[in-house]
Amino acid sequence: MDKILLPVEFPTTSLRVVRQAAFLARHFHSEIILLHVVAPMSYPVGMIELGYELTGGLHAEVVKRAQQDLDQSLKQELDGIAVKRLLLNGDPAREIVQAARDEKVNLIMMSTHSRGVFYRFLLGSVAAKVLHDSDCSVWAEAYTEEAPAREFAIRNVVCAVDLSHHGRNTVARAAQIAAEFEARLTLVHITAGVDIYGPGGPRILPRWKKELVDYAAKEIAKLQQDVGTKAEVIIDSGDVHQLLNRAAEQSKGDLLVIGHFAPGGHLGANHSGYGIIRESHIPVLSV
Repeated sequence: MDKILLPVEFPTTSLRVVRQAAFLARHFHSEIILLHVVAPMSYPVGMIELGYELTGGLHAEVVKRAQQDLDQSLKQELDGIAVKRLLLNGDPAREIVQAARDEKVNLIMMSTHSRGVFYRFLLGSVAAKVLHDSDCSVWAEAYTEEAPAREFAIRNVVCAVDLSHHGRNTVARAAQIAAEFEARLTLVHITAGVDIYGPGGPRILPRWKKELVDYAAKEIAKLQQDVGTKAEVIIDSGDVHQLLNRAAEQSKGDLLVIGHFAPGGHLGANHSGYGIIRESHIPVLSV
């Protein structure tokens, strides 16, 4: 992992994802490319009231201020790490994806949320576009209001397995990560719900559930044999987002690995990948 692209937004950059990027960079001796994109409407509140005109002069002032913020930011958090600071203009999502290609990065690390309703919407939208268009792996910070109880580390890796044709690659990548950090690996597969609805409310069909679980267990056993892993397996039925979070909690997961495939990119079919990312209680790596 030679290069990590870390997009930042001032003053709302998440220190959590910065520290996660620093953790990876120190482990892999990576260069971090710290990227800030000045969007067409990135004008700080009050600049117009102070007399700046909506002209090239205002844009130049915004760019100057952004460059100062970028040059001075995160020096303590990224101490001892090779850092390249890059300032671009344009649509944030498009510039992030293009910068990843131009710089030949191995990983984009995104903050999917931030403080405030407006920034949360904006960053969520940017993250979705990056997840759709990016060629390389994407790391998405978990959304939680709680401060982490301990310094970030990768001790337990959880891998979501969907039994599709790309499942082998997903498990192989998760196994590589677990081996790299000497972490425990847990494979999780969530089958379709087995509830039926009728008079008296929903009820579960035990036979149907058993058939789904047995089939998934056999397929995952074959997959593990092909990949060469002997990970613990959790199979459940129902709401994917809720049950993945429960499995991650049971496994004390530090990282959730999911797979992606074209044309949906990291979003997955019907944006299922982005749904997992938005709901996850731990960081998600889409490979």
